[in-house]
Amino acid sequence: CGALPEGIIEGELFGYVRGAFSGAVRDSIGLFRSAHGGTLFLDEIGELPFPLQAKLLRAIQEREVRPLGSPSAAPIDVRIVAATNRDLASELRAGRFRSDLFYRLRVVSIHLPPLRERRGDVALMATRFAQTFGRAYGREGLTISERGLDWLKAQIWPGNIRQLRQLIERLILVGESDRLDVADFRTLADLDQ
Repeated sequence: CGALPEGIIEGELFGYVRGAFSGAVRDSIGLFRSAHGGTLFLDEIGELPFPLQAKLLRAIQEREVRPLGSPSAAPIDVRIVAATNRDLASELRAGRFRSDLFYRLRVVSIHLPPLRERRGDVALMATRFAQTFGRAYGREGLTISERGLDWLKAQIWPGNIRQLRQLIERLILVGESDRLDVADFRTLADLDQ
C-alpha cells in the first residue's frame, strides 16, 4: 500500500476498464478480483491514503469492487491479511487512519516484536539464511561460528529480519571463509556505517 502512488493504487486494488484514465489501454481485474476465493495480503496498510481507506472499507463490507470507469460492481470473496510497521491505534487517534476500517481489519491481531526483542530467533534465522544462500550461490556447507552467532544476537537490528538476511547474503557473496565468524560480520557491518 505504501509502494504505489495514490493515483495508481485504486486501479491496482479494484481494477479498471479500458479508457478509464490515460494509459488504460486494456481492462484490468485488479488485485481483489485476482484473489477471489483466496487471500489478499495488504502490506503496509498504514500507508494507505485516507480517501482510499473509505473505498477499501466499502469493498470489504459490501464484498464487491467497482473497477475504475465501470458502471457495475463485481462480487469478491477474499480473506484480507494486512500488515504494517505503524502503530495503527496511534494513527487512529491522530486522525490518519479510519476507525471503522481499523476495527473491520482487526478481527485477529498478531503483534510481531522487532528482532532485537527476539534474540533467540536471530541464530535460527541466520543459520537458515546461510543454508539458503549457500545453496543458491554454490557455497553449501557454509556455517556460522558460535561466536559469530553470539555477535549477531547482540546487535540491535534496526532493519529487522531484512537487515539480517541482507548481511548474511552479502557475506556469502563477498566472503571466502566456509565458517563465518565475528571478524567477517564486523567487516561488513562497518560498511553499513
